[in-house]
Amino acid sequence: MRRACWRLAAALDRQSNRKEGSSLGLRRCYADEAALKKTVLHDFHVANGAKMVPFAGWSMPLMYKDSIMDSTINCRSNGSLFDVSHMCGLSLKGRDAIPFLETLVVGDIAALPAGTGTLSVFTNQKGGIIDDTVITKVKDDHIYLVVNAGCRDKDLEHVDSQLSAYKASGKDVTYHIHDERSLLALQGPLAGPVLQKLVQEDLSHVYFGDFKVLKVNGVECFVTRTGYTGEDGFEISVPSEHGLELAKAILEKGEDKVRLTGLGARDSLRLEAGLCLYGNDLEQHITPIEAGLTWTIGKRRRSEGGFLGADIILTQLKEGPPRRRVGLISGGAPARSHSDILDESGSQQLGEVTSGAFSPCLKKNIAMGYVASGKHKEGTTVKVSVRGKLNEAVVTKMPFVPTRYYKKA
Repeated sequence: MRRACWRLAAALDRQSNRKEGSSLGLRRCYADEAALKKTVLHDFHVANGAKMVPFAGWSMPLMYKDSIMDSTINCRSNGSLFDVSHMCGLSLKGRDAIPFLETLVVGDIAALPAGTGTLSVFTNQKGGIIDDTVITKVKDDHIYLVVNAGCRDKDLEHVDSQLSAYKASGKDVTYHIHDERSLLALQGPLAGPVLQKLVQEDLSHVYFGDFKVLKVNGVECFVTRTGYTGEDGFEISVPSEHGLELAKAILEKGEDKVRLTGLGARDSLRLEAGLCLYGNDLEQHITPIEAGLTWTIGKRRRSEGGFLGADIILTQLKEGPPRRRVGLISGGAPARSHSDILDESGSQQLGEVTSGAFSPCLKKNIAMGYVASGKHKEGTTVKVSVRGKLNEAVVTKMPFVPTRYYKKA
């Protein structure tokens, strides 16, 4: 298991380095450990036995005393607390904030009720995905977004370049990067009951995708009912000076059932839930239609367009994409990123795996990847190449593990 953890650390590091355009490897990153950014919980992680690894320029916990398998299962049966303060939160404000944002993303942000959010994607001129992001309409002139740590510089440069031209015509848009805040993700079936002990508002009326400004443990926080595990949960943006105190309070209320959890289990949880990882399953040459994210394109946006790459994306929406993201269950050794996917005879390449691992909850090998359209239907038998061996696999519906988001009945 320890060797597997190091392989995962290296894979995560390669993924984050690809996003930053760097060729640095894990060993070089350890040599530059002093240059890594640290969250306010860094020393707390170390004190709790965390194995720290470089990720997207940050020193982040890969795992704690529990194995990745045990941590994954505990999140689904009890709960997990993740430090995701490396991610970038920002606010767009002004009367033209929504029209501006809609030039960059595919979602119908204007149609969102205040206090709700959605997953969306930033696109480029060729229809490819620059990054995925959770977007919340706080109110008509305030949008709150969270983007990936490894894409931060690229995303902010993209926003700046588009905003300069937009504001030149007298539009009212400003943005603020929330570097003064930390971000904690509380996930699992105990997330609601545990957080309820730290807030006065009745959380039974806060549903998946909802956003609230609440006092949590006595401190005003941004609270979004969302997450990256397929479980019910919350992401809590807290002023950094209160981050450690809040983490300790959550763990205390969790009574040893809610445990600190690292990047290793976070990766297996999101894969079981069929959720994409940017740099693996999403890239600048992959469109949202190919990625199976057609649902993120709002109805109005499908008719009006108006976002970068709209012509290509809307053509694929009408005519179908050349390839599609699929789930796979396979035998033999687990398929990893860049493993070839071949037809049933093993003679023709259909695509490649983008993420793969052994599922702690299903006790099976699971993966996702891209195959040529027509070969993407559930039940299609294929082969995956792993270390020179061709293993049997079958195209499978995702999520692999049923999601348990807290939605209105």
